[in-house]
Amino acid sequence: MYTVLNSSTDETYHRWDAEAMARCGKRLGVTVEQQSVPASQVMTKALRMASSKSLPDVVQFDASEMPVFAEAGGLVDLRTLGLSTEHVPDGIVDFGSYRGTYYGAARSVNTLALFYNKTVLAEAGVRTPATWDELREAARELTRGKRYGLALSAGGAEDGVFQFTPFMWSNGGDERELDSPEVVEALDFWKALLKDGSLSRSTVNWTQADVNDQFMAGNAAMMINGPWQVETLNSDPGLDWGIAEIPVPEAGADSVAPLGGAVLTVPRTGDDGRQHTAGRIVACLTSEKEQLTYALNSWMVPADERAAAEWRSQVPELDALADQVAAARSRTAQLGAGWPAVSLALQSAFQSALTGQSSEAALKRAQQRATSGN
Repeated sequence: MYTVLNSSTDETYHRWDAEAMARCGKRLGVTVEQQSVPASQVMTKALRMASSKSLPDVVQFDASEMPVFAEAGGLVDLRTLGLSTEHVPDGIVDFGSYRGTYYGAARSVNTLALFYNKTVLAEAGVRTPATWDELREAARELTRGKRYGLALSAGGAEDGVFQFTPFMWSNGGDERELDSPEVVEALDFWKALLKDGSLSRSTVNWTQADVNDQFMAGNAAMMINGPWQVETLNSDPGLDWGIAEIPVPEAGADSVAPLGGAVLTVPRTGDDGRQHTAGRIVACLTSEKEQLTYALNSWMVPADERAAAEWRSQVPELDALADQVAAARSRTAQLGAGWPAVSLALQSAFQSALTGQSSEAALKRAQQRATSGN
């Protein structure tokens, strides 16, 4: 029997994974079972299992955590197990790589987009914003009574960092220099939205799930969020929503959002035979057909370009997400295992800047924290 450690604790995701593993097991003539733990526990469990030499055959890591395990020498290069990246965009190959070695294969990826309430925008005569100026103006125009123009997550967790990166990257900012003018300008833009009254002051406490709740309750006309909310959004037949790419500083600029999602890896167990079979299991789970099935179930975008093209034709209402994914970046591409320190520093910077400190001072402190580790 072969074991896959993942974070599919949600009943529907657990079932979809079980069905996919059963199909692949049958195809390969082996039994594949999943062991699911909450996402926050995957890394600690994998490290514990590594120290007791009881690693599973496949581990599904969040892509932002995978470099930590790779740096410790715990993963097998998937290309040596026969996995190809021929139909995978470079950004998604980077997403599963550490220092140029391909350790993690993605079945699907996600990113962020601008979701908007079509009814509210139409009634207010507001067009879908494409630039920061248009977003600021639209958010001001749509803020009425208890309804805010925009909802986003600026909470002190990875959710907030994930949501800030499109503003930082699209403005030419970089995680290696958090106190650069481009990053300061991006945080100042968030501060301006807050000062206008277009964002709730609770923004600093909200997760992405909280943001979605606000949007569905009619307390926000627009929100920054991802495709994992689509199933919940569709549960309200009276909500007419649409999506667009995240607005950019100036017309014509690329909207660069973060890639999110998980990658399937093969831990180094010392058993070559099992590692090669584990590689075949990963290849099957990430095959074009399996990717499409998983993506249509989960509303994520397939990593494989051929599967993504078919996905677009089946869910045209999510076309903007596929466009956003095409230009998206991995959070760990630049810094690898150094990303978590930068993430923590940025989280602290939002909290300070959105509650009174200048963006410049908050980000200067963030840069110091990221480089010193304190």
